[in-house]
Amino acid sequence: MSKYSILLLFTVSLMFSCKNSNEKTEQVQKQEITLYTHRHYDSDKVIFEKFEKETGIKINVVKASADELIQKLESEGKQTPADVLLTVDAGRLVRAKNKGLLQSVDSKVLDSTIPSYLKDEENKWFGLTKRARIIAYSKERVQPEELTTYEALTESKWKDKILIRASNNIYNQSLLASIIANNGKTAAKTWAEGMVTNFARVPKGNDRDQIKAILAGEGDLAIVNTYYIGKLLNSKNPVEVNAANAVGLFFPNQDNRGTHINISGIGVTKYAPNKANAIKFIEYLVSKEVQEIFAQTNYEYPVNALANTSELLTSWGNFKEDHLPLAKLGELNKAAVITFDEVAWDKGPNAQ
Repeated sequence: MSKYSILLLFTVSLMFSCKNSNEKTEQVQKQEITLYTHRHYDSDKVIFEKFEKETGIKINVVKASADELIQKLESEGKQTPADVLLTVDAGRLVRAKNKGLLQSVDSKVLDSTIPSYLKDEENKWFGLTKRARIIAYSKERVQPEELTTYEALTESKWKDKILIRASNNIYNQSLLASIIANNGKTAAKTWAEGMVTNFARVPKGNDRDQIKAILAGEGDLAIVNTYYIGKLLNSKNPVEVNAANAVGLFFPNQDNRGTHINISGIGVTKYAPNKANAIKFIEYLVSKEVQEIFAQTNYEYPVNALANTSELLTSWGNFKEDHLPLAKLGELNKAAVITFDEVAWDKGPNAQ
């Protein structure tokens, strides 16, 4: 081999060595993800720190409302730094998917861990935790034997006794969407009209406020998410603890389709700069250990069947879930909003 050939071979080898070195450096620099999240719980912060410690992948957290984050993703387009969108309610995830903001994920872990009804059929979003929308009732004024279904809340015996949030609340929109899916639009409208007739007051406040209103005697029943009961029971505010202790929990529709559930959910953004890390993050969140942290600290039900629930959730008993594919909640969201408007939900009982 000539001296020229040897020199050329050395130069080429050096170039490849430098290239590989630069690539490794670049990979180290990119051990991160940017998370757009609507959730605001202390439990999430603990989990994120554990993920960073165990994987070496840094999480850049951007917090805002779901609507703001979806709008932000739209405006940023291909320039978005976001790798992951985390929010509450399947309806919002369906909206993000329909706007082309999420991408399909190929993961054996997610496929085997998350039931089909709790995720998108194209794997563009996944349920992360579950919360049931149940009936909270006054232990002093209501016997649980009097309760059966969501539909039965329209009976005349509940006139002036029901407390609930306004129609712009996504949890109520998804509940009504589930009733439309199960019973049809006509029956759902009849239900909404009957609910308005039985309202104790004009819909207002959040789920915590409904429970406090039961303690105050403003109404006897409220439709709320289960994890709010857990939050109140473990609050540092004695008024909130007293409010939670004043109510019992009833899981409706156990003799037919089951209780309506919703989720916190997550998806990889369409233009995620760090897709592999994003998938690794989602797989971590559905692991048995992390699912149990969600249950213990935020009183949410795991989507991983191997995970144990907390002592508090166990004390509420097992219940039958409505296995309606949650994508339906997004597909029927517009119909639910229209129905609320048609029955003048937010004007309360005096509107009829």
